[in-house]
Amino acid sequence: MTDNARVDVETCASVEIPTPIGPLGVVVTARGVLAVGLGGLTSAEQAARSLNGLVPGSLPGPVERVRGELGEYFEGMRQAFTVPIDWRLSSGYALEVRRMLAETVAYGDTISYSGLARLVRDEDVEGRDGAARAVGRAMATNPVPLLVPCHRVLAADGSLHGFGGGLEMKRRLLALEGAVPATLF
Repeated sequence: MTDNARVDVETCASVEIPTPIGPLGVVVTARGVLAVGLGGLTSAEQAARSLNGLVPGSLPGPVERVRGELGEYFEGMRQAFTVPIDWRLSSGYALEVRRMLAETVAYGDTISYSGLARLVRDEDVEGRDGAARAVGRAMATNPVPLLVPCHRVLAADGSLHGFGGGLEMKRRLLALEGAVPATLF
């Protein structure tokens, strides 16, 4: 086997974290959080399997850091995550959109799909009718929800639209952040 054919092996660790919105599955590498599964570990691990060279192992420091920050978030004591993100499951326009969202839409704030598209100003989609849809696709396939807060992206009329964990979970996250009333009815 030549060096060009060699696949580097990298350790990843998986953990399921109980939260008020249900169990979150989290996969971390030494680079950061690779995937978050809103319904538990299965979806996070499926996303991680798409990368070659990852092997299950132990990463107690990164696991405890993400567990601690998520716990603080759900207790209302954390408004910004500082755990690093391993961006390898994002690329192209989706990566630009996700980075822009993570960098510009703060705790308790919201933005529309078209508003996020305008922030990105990607020549390939800017000004086209599909810009908001392209942002929607980037949000729908976000491998690190919560850390990249796709729950803060709303329809143009301010209504809740699309979320991997369901609209009730999205509403609960926005209520936790004070962006919507705790009860809408």
